[in-house]
Amino acid sequence: MNLLKKLFIDDRSFYKKVLTLSLPIALQSMIAIGVNMLDTIMVGSLGEAELSATSLANSFISIFHIFCMGIGMGASVLISRYWGMKSSEPEKADISLKKTICIMLRLVTFLAALFALGTAFFPNGIMQMYDPGEQIVELGIVYLRYSIPTYFFLGLSLVCTIALRSVGQVNLPLIVSIGAFSINLAANYVLIFGKFGFPAMGVAGAALGTLISRIFETAIICGYLIFVDKKIGFRIKHILMKTKDLLGEYIKISIPVLVSDGILALGNNAVAMVIGRLGQTFVAANAITSVTQQMSTVVIQGVSQSGAIVTGQTLGEGDKEKTMKQGYGFLGLGIVLGIIASACVLIISSFVIKSYNVTAETAQTARQLMNAISIILLFQATNSIMTKGVLRGGGDTIMLMVADNIYLWVLSIPLGIVAGFVFHMSAFWIYMALKFDQIAKAFWCVLRLRSGKWIKKIKTV
Repeated sequence: MNLLKKLFIDDRSFYKKVLTLSLPIALQSMIAIGVNMLDTIMVGSLGEAELSATSLANSFISIFHIFCMGIGMGASVLISRYWGMKSSEPEKADISLKKTICIMLRLVTFLAALFALGTAFFPNGIMQMYDPGEQIVELGIVYLRYSIPTYFFLGLSLVCTIALRSVGQVNLPLIVSIGAFSINLAANYVLIFGKFGFPAMGVAGAALGTLISRIFETAIICGYLIFVDKKIGFRIKHILMKTKDLLGEYIKISIPVLVSDGILALGNNAVAMVIGRLGQTFVAANAITSVTQQMSTVVIQGVSQSGAIVTGQTLGEGDKEKTMKQGYGFLGLGIVLGIIASACVLIISSFVIKSYNVTAETAQTARQLMNAISIILLFQATNSIMTKGVLRGGGDTIMLMVADNIYLWVLSIPLGIVAGFVFHMSAFWIYMALKFDQIAKAFWCVLRLRSGKWIKKIKTV
């Protein structure tokens, strides 16, 4: 009974705040995934080779996406904490906010330049990391070359969105995402299939359609932050401001998030490399199921990000006891959402698989993966909300970086390689092995929450 009281706290204002933050974030995530789903479904209608090529090319682009999430969410830990401090130390909090955003924008621009250069000069090497097949490599290179400018627009829109969310502005990014989705849908239809007098560009059209939608998204989000927003008050002139006095604190808090999420990106790509060498059937099946998994976790992602924001703001106000209480409340939400997400995957799996034009063997493999995903989600929900939300919002970024490394590289990837290439197990067990870190971390994060050691002090300038 006492445990239930801890997990489901009697505080309506807490749940209202979480819902207010989480729902727009979840809807925006759903729309963003919808953009990727458009590429997958439309390109999938061209054939399995095109589907596999775009899926694997996007595996590399997802490295950049996760690195940007690391930069943005690391900065969010500081931004939400400083926002919470505004009532007690307004001047220090205000300048610290601006300097944090300045560092964040510089980092993401530098990172985009690195990925753009790498993709421009080494597209063949990038694709061969995932699949040695000549046809898939050639198609993937086409997709990557058209995606080069996307890095800059994706990176800037993503981190600016996270900055706005950290101070409670969640509605504008949602509205912009709806517009971007509509633009991407129209551009994909015209460019992939060659409508209204345009040439049929196939996979190149999918990449170009995504780029056009990203340009729209960046223009609105970044334009609002720099020219309109009054909460943060960041302007173009602040891009040149000196940030040396906050750099140390940013590195201490944010860089471990970047490293942790970057290692996660590399680990996910190591998983993609393993999958790529299990055959085209497994690759195509994974492309089908990965979209479903993403869609089933959008609410979890929304609650995770709101967890980081709420925790940071509460600690910024100086109330540690309330922070611990809210931490257990988020744990209860993780358990409930895990059960719901698992049930959703089981319900929609058959419909999703039938919507793709694939062979019977690929469909059967996809069903096995769907069953594995439904089990993994039971634990992933709790793990994500606690590690990417509450514990991260508390500033426990170094410990989270260590945990991500250990569970992914020492546990999941070796287990997946052994299951796939040594014992030649079924698709279900290979996928369970590759994602076993999600299960292990769910138990670890509960112990970390109970210890209270995850609450860290953050300095201002």
